[in-house]
Amino acid sequence: QLQASGGGLVETGGSLTLSCAASGRIFSGHDMGWLRQAPGKEREFVSAMRWSGDSTYYADSAKGRFTITRDKAKNTVYLQMNSLKPEDTAVYYCAVGGSIAILPKRLYQASFYDYWGQGTQVTVSS
Repeated sequence: QLQASGGGLVETGGSLTLSCAASGRIFSGHDMGWLRQAPGKEREFVSAMRWSGDSTYYADSAKGRFTITRDKAKNTVYLQMNSLKPEDTAVYYCAVGGSIAILPKRLYQASFYDYWGQGTQVTVSS
């Protein structure tokens, strides 16, 4: 139900835009996010957006470089990534929570998300 795309190989300092297309109304009434997992590391939070679209959240590593947006008409969430660094190399997953997070800090936790896309590989060369 969640199809992520847009990953690829980019040089340090480059940009990529990831897309997450949802089937059905999975985004309706649900908070959504992007998380990533590098080899040998745990899955970590990158960015999230409230289902209302009025609040966005970013990991410290993403602040000022990444932007999460949503196109309701296309039922798609995007992650614009600029000034990419080798440490951004990971598989990126879009995810949707099973409900609305009562506290924003839940959005930062992988356990909050019930629905996951298949992941898209981002590789940043040095």
